[in-house]
Amino acid sequence: MSPARGSSASPHHATQLFSGDATRALGERIALSFGSPLGAMEVVRFSDGEFQPCINQSVRGSDVFLIQSTFAPSDNLMELLMMIDACKRASAHYITAVIPYFGLARQDRKDKPRVPIASRLVADMLTAAGVTRVMTMDLHAPQIQGFFNVPVDHLDATTIFIPYIKQLKLDNLIIAAPDMGATPRAKLFSKLLDCDMIVCDKTRTRANVVERINVIGDAHDKNVVIVDDLVDTAGTIGKVAEEIMKQGALSVRAVATHPVLSGNAYENINASTLTELVVTDTLPLRGVSPKIKVLGVADLFARSIRSVKEFSSISNLFEVTVKQY
Repeated sequence: MSPARGSSASPHHATQLFSGDATRALGERIALSFGSPLGAMEVVRFSDGEFQPCINQSVRGSDVFLIQSTFAPSDNLMELLMMIDACKRASAHYITAVIPYFGLARQDRKDKPRVPIASRLVADMLTAAGVTRVMTMDLHAPQIQGFFNVPVDHLDATTIFIPYIKQLKLDNLIIAAPDMGATPRAKLFSKLLDCDMIVCDKTRTRANVVERINVIGDAHDKNVVIVDDLVDTAGTIGKVAEEIMKQGALSVRAVATHPVLSGNAYENINASTLTELVVTDTLPLRGVSPKIKVLGVADLFARSIRSVKEFSSISNLFEVTVKQY
């Protein structure tokens, strides 16, 4: 029987974790932290580019967690949808899509005529495929949760970044929002770290191209930490860091959950005035840079999966504790 709408995961049903090809390494780390190996599956690829995910063990009556970040190319999203469909048709009891990075989240509204709201479209496709729950981290716009008619567990990487920043023991610390959209996130960081914040107002000429940046606030003699949900080409964050250093800052770091890092991102980061860029492993890195530090999210997702299975609250996953790195 396919998962009934409104059904729930149960400790009485077997738990099985599977990972798509795109985030297999992260899937293995999540499974290791959870204490259960990844289920057997393979992706059969045909000469014309078509592919077919194959679940190679029974999932009948099981609570299934499918791990896959949906970054470009769109094959990664399609693979997840096909995995969901395969498990539904194989009579899985409950299907949770674990999406560490939710792709197309930047297209969350109509900001000009005749464009799609792609993140809503993705939500509809996941639901149509048969998902009964979604687990993700740091959506570009938190209100995307409202696009779903199934439960959404929206995890927060703040619990990973705050302990790291605290252990740096930076004097005269100040938090910076790289644009107006990042202001709520910056406010949360400044509150948890008990420090002030500044905001950068940027003007774009087109996508991924910033024309001008104005710093609102005083960065003089401060150690600045820029916070954002993702870094794409790293052009904006590099320009923000440069402008803040011109204001007399002592140092500039950046933390961002999702390392999209496309185009000339690595060159931009290496050439920037950033001391370091701290990211998580929701996405596999495409290259290397001495300025990039990666923090793991596997434990956080494993704990969330366990909470879903045990019907326990996930609110404790948002508590900030000091860790050593």
